Amino acid sequence: MHASRGFPDWLAQSENPYLEGPFAPVFDECDAADLPVAGELPRDLDGVFLRNGPNPVHAPQGRYHWFDGDGMVHAVTFRDGRASYRNRWVRTQDLEAERRAGRALWPGYLERPDPAAPGSGSDGWLKDSANTDLVFHNGAVLALWYQCGLPYRLDPRSLATLGPETFGGRLERRVSAHAKVDAATGELLFFDYATQAPFLAHHVVSPLGELVRSTEIELPGPRLPHDMAFTTHYSILMDLPLFWDPQLLERGVHRLGFHPELPSRFAVLPRAGGPVRWFEAEPAYIYHVLNAWEEGDTLVMDACRIVDPGARPPNDGGPLGRMLATLRLDARLHRYRFDLRTGATREEALDDQNIEFPSIDARRLGTPTRYAYLPHVAPDTSTLLFDALVKCDTASAKTETHAFGPGRYCSESPFAPRVGGHAEDDGFVVCFVHDAQGGDSEAHVLDARDFTADPVAIVSLPRRVPVGFHACWVDGTQLQD
Repeated sequence: MHASRGFPDWLAQSENPYLEGPFAPVFDECDAADLPVAGELPRDLDGVFLRNGPNPVHAPQGRYHWFDGDGMVHAVTFRDGRASYRNRWVRTQDLEAERRAGRALWPGYLERPDPAAPGSGSDGWLKDSANTDLVFHNGAVLALWYQCGLPYRLDPRSLATLGPETFGGRLERRVSAHAKVDAATGELLFFDYATQAPFLAHHVVSPLGELVRSTEIELPGPRLPHDMAFTTHYSILMDLPLFWDPQLLERGVHRLGFHPELPSRFAVLPRAGGPVRWFEAEPAYIYHVLNAWEEGDTLVMDACRIVDPGARPPNDGGPLGRMLATLRLDARLHRYRFDLRTGATREEALDDQNIEFPSIDARRLGTPTRYAYLPHVAPDTSTLLFDALVKCDTASAKTETHAFGPGRYCSESPFAPRVGGHAEDDGFVVCFVHDAQGGDSEAHVLDARDFTADPVAIVSLPRRVPVGFHACWVDGTQLQD
């Protein structure tokens, strides 16, 4: 249970573990400069570390799912050996409507759709919270939502919400959580999915923010892809055997089912336009991709693969059992090779640890990489918590682990290139660390080349940062003064 101080009554009375402890929301926005630092912040660390996550403003309608909370971005700016912090809600149209009403207007992910409250997402019934991912494109950070919503532009320095991004007024559909930016071309690539045909589409946005190409991808029915990949010439989209029960979906009931009798399918389509080719692999589910690239006539894709995503609620899980089960990730690092000459797929395991939420040097997306940084799933917690960071060398299969100690948890941790650095791991890994015992939060700066050593610096934050979702790094050279 919560201590009631500082919490509204509805939250103080909650017994939902995703509203308690490390997950408990905060209810104000603040700014703090010249933060206390243990160690020394490198002067060649210059940019902004941002992380998105759910932070509900109002009491939920019915059962609360972790995915329901309103988007809140926490950011630490590093410059000249100093650090500052700020946090802001993403001011979506739906959040503003609820603020005006003074209450929640939409049911959450665990409830049934409300015909009187049309919303967003693949089936048009949820609140668009923009709470999932962040990508930097065309001078702004885009806050994205897992169920396909409007992207919201944020100022990377002030975190002010600048409004929805419509890509030159050409956005007719919505944007999935994990859009990708090709640093070499400046293009933004994304997909969207829906429960009504067309079920899947791929889109290309120019460096200046105009939607220039959309391609519908034929599927046998509604699917639930979460991520995508790209290479220099191709995009890779997914048709995976975890999706809504089609018969229940016709009655407005959303129940996930895993179909191990079906293969995993991967759509490879030319970024410049052209026919789609399908590749099959063993049945599984993929939440997040590390990277993909071309090796001659072969596309290589590294991803976090879940062999059995069929959620089985524990006997004592109660009304939240299914949520607790689905959020207990069990993923392994996996490599796919798609042979463009023969149409064959080869698979291999890269590591046997339960790791997820990967980050790489974002400048190298779509080209060959070997280093990735992934949080390790804590094995003995009822909620999804990460107790360490793992640096994976996918070329040698070697790993290094940076543990934070008992009761201390991190989240997705982006790579921050050293100013003037060019090598793939010449830089730092930055992350938020939450102390479950004391309730305090810190920002840790790790040397990517000396990963198991003590942090280069630990920044004390002025407030607790709840455990959240995805993060990004915006380099100082990309920021406008």
